[in-house]
Amino acid sequence: MRRVSAKKTPPKRTSRSKSSKTGKTPFGRLLLFTFGVLFVVLFVGVVYNYRNGLLYYLGFKTDKNVNELTEDEREIEDIRIFEVLSRHDTQLVGFDVSEYQSEIEWGKIDKIEEEFPLSFVFIRATAGSAKTDSRYKENWEAAKEHYFVRGAYHYYRPNENSIAQAENFIRTVKLKKGDLPPVLDIEKLPRKQSVDSLKVGLRRWLKHVEKHYKVKPIIYSGESYYTDFLKKEFKGYPLWIANYNFFVERIQKDWHFWQFTEKAQVPGIKGMVDVNVFNGDSEDLKALCIQ
Repeated sequence: MRRVSAKKTPPKRTSRSKSSKTGKTPFGRLLLFTFGVLFVVLFVGVVYNYRNGLLYYLGFKTDKNVNELTEDEREIEDIRIFEVLSRHDTQLVGFDVSEYQSEIEWGKIDKIEEEFPLSFVFIRATAGSAKTDSRYKENWEAAKEHYFVRGAYHYYRPNENSIAQAENFIRTVKLKKGDLPPVLDIEKLPRKQSVDSLKVGLRRWLKHVEKHYKVKPIIYSGESYYTDFLKKEFKGYPLWIANYNFFVERIQKDWHFWQFTEKAQVPGIKGMVDVNVFNGDSEDLKALCIQ
């Protein structure tokens, strides 16, 4: 007997609305609209905040050496430099140099971005226990001849004896009335000792140098390095902080100096230069200097 199979009914397919397939539900549309509005507000805010720098670049950009950076990188850095200096137009601006800048034409140094006068300069004098910057003497004398307030700094090498490093600086640097206090530049962690041992050495250098010059030295370091390793134990020293973050717009109240870029271009100096803002006016700078 032949069996007749029952006709199978195909399963019902649950239909999805067109809006569900594309994600265009009312909630989805609201979410997209909200994100769109936030993006536009953020974009307009950034453009407004950096309007002066953008206008400067679009309308008044000068011909500059772009060998060290790509053209786009140079444009971005120029805008940031102009913006930072514009925000600090009542404060003093300076720079720092070493033998890495080669021979400097001091007579050409006047302003940065053709608008902001340069008032002070930090010059590397020594590094470690035996190194003397090969251009320290000529830079030190030239800075004085061209009426810059000058300061000398020592690059600290964590794995070398701290007192020997202090003596190296003292032998090399003869500070006079009107010069900035000596500077201890600390940027690296030790390879052969603990951080606690490093701090002992830094403290010895600072005390030895302070005893000789009768003035409290300035500490230079990156913001993160200073916060993580030095802040608790070295309060009370004048601070020169390096922070190149694009989103840091103003000098902090506890910073005496802010090195906000290492990529500036200064007439008379080959290559890129560090530029600094001082947290005060000429009278404040004079009060900080050796009396």
